[in-house]
Amino acid sequence: MPFRARHALGLFALTALATTAVAQDKVLNLYSARHYQTDEVMYDTFSKTTGIQINRVDADDAGIVARLRAEGAASPADVILLVDAARMASADSQGLFRPIKSAKLDAAIPANLRATPTANGVTWTGFSTRARVIVYDPLRVKPEDVATYEQLADPKLKGLVCTRSGSHPYNLSLFATVVERLGDAQGEAWLKGVVANMARPPKGGDTDQIKAVASGECGVALTNTYYAARLLKSGKPEDRSVMEKVRVVFPNQGTSGTHVNIAGAAVAKHAKHLDAAVQFMEYLASPFAQDYFANGNNEFPAAKGVKVDNPALKAMGGAHFKAENIPLGVVAKNMTKVQQMLDRAGYK
Repeated sequence: MPFRARHALGLFALTALATTAVAQDKVLNLYSARHYQTDEVMYDTFSKTTGIQINRVDADDAGIVARLRAEGAASPADVILLVDAARMASADSQGLFRPIKSAKLDAAIPANLRATPTANGVTWTGFSTRARVIVYDPLRVKPEDVATYEQLADPKLKGLVCTRSGSHPYNLSLFATVVERLGDAQGEAWLKGVVANMARPPKGGDTDQIKAVASGECGVALTNTYYAARLLKSGKPEDRSVMEKVRVVFPNQGTSGTHVNIAGAAVAKHAKHLDAAVQFMEYLASPFAQDYFANGNNEFPAAKGVKVDNPALKAMGGAHFKAENIPLGVVAKNMTKVQQMLDRAGYK
């Protein structure tokens, strides 16, 4: 996807900043995979309160990573925003992030929503979360039969399960946590059981899975909460009708808790405005920014003590639920192994 520069700053101007803006203290160059209008208020407020001008470039996660690799040490990027722990971990493994130490971030963001700390600090931090929930057809499936992720492999659900690609980062992150909990042998057996229960080959996105359950094509599906919330809040009657036909379960409430993923940020390895970058990272953990960062996309705040203020999420039961606490930094190490399991299981 081509990059789209904001704030009247094109790519060539950003490249020029790498050599001309090093000495400037009031500039922050941000590469973002988030494209939500509510984020604009958050960025503008940061600039107004700090005097630091944000120059932003938007692209998808893959485009940002490719850009960083191509730019190398000449990259003007100071902070990177990506929208999945698997993608954060992949970029981190390529050496694209710079570890930082921040007592404010340590105090605000739970340890399980950050990269595993090193002697030099933490490379990436989650600033909003989304739960990976189960959506089911109440006319065909009993709620007690979809109370856990493990039950997706139960023969009771044969011919009913639908998902997007198993290799998509949203599923990879979930599967990696299941494997972390169950162990390799049981985890792979579970994946094979899920494949055996599929109503059709994996296809489409999360919204497509919800609509497939509502239409009767599937009986059970996986989705991130914000996709369901968008349908609930939609101005289109047909979208709201979809949610009237399905039910949402936050799995594993009696055991390990529901899997959560993150949208997160990191300081770029070759950041030229390090102080501003750290200041911006700490700002993202503030209650004000958390409200825009999370609720603007129907997500959950990551910072401790910040409450959910989203009617759609509350309607689904998301105001209070037990979240899984396996560190995402640990889970990320399972990604390659899980992909190999998916291949062996025939999970497309």
